[in-house]
Amino acid sequence: MSEAIENALEQSPKTKRTLTKTGAVILGVSGACFVGIYAVAAPFLTPALRKVCLPFVPATTDQVKNVFTVLKGRSGTLIDIGSGDGRIVIEAAKQGFNAYGVELNYWLVLYSRWTAWRHGVSGTAHFFRKDLWKTDLSKYNNVVVFGVEKMMPPLEAKLKTDLCKDGHIVACRFPFHTWEASRTEGTGVDTVWMYKH
Repeated sequence: MSEAIENALEQSPKTKRTLTKTGAVILGVSGACFVGIYAVAAPFLTPALRKVCLPFVPATTDQVKNVFTVLKGRSGTLIDIGSGDGRIVIEAAKQGFNAYGVELNYWLVLYSRWTAWRHGVSGTAHFFRKDLWKTDLSKYNNVVVFGVEKMMPPLEAKLKTDLCKDGHIVACRFPFHTWEASRTEGTGVDTVWMYKH
């Protein structure tokens, strides 16, 4: 046993430096990987820690179609609060709306901007990293929201005070609790409800 220790102590300084450099490289690469994974994953995981959890769940093709079926004949400005990957905003821009998306996840904002550019609508599809509860909705006459059940009552109160006179709201996945929808389109998870302010 003591002979093995003596042999280890007698290693040349060059060998010791090589092991130290290798260890430092492994530690550095591991640390960089951790930071990279955290930077990408954190914006997707932190919504679960908020008072009202609003996870990113992409809209289905039928949901997008139903949103624009109930918005047929409408124009002007449109905002999608919690815009995710931007598909509603991009489709709105294609249909002539001056469209905006508000999203907390910075990676989704960047992805949405890139997708809007790729579809040739970056001039009319705008994306911002902002908290929907701190967003002034008074300048938009069309609001789209893919919410969760727990957020609908406080959002209803916010929209009641913020929204302009001719404002229309399209709720997807969950309806508002006390408002009566003027129109409903779709079935199951693809159902959308239109409300007039």
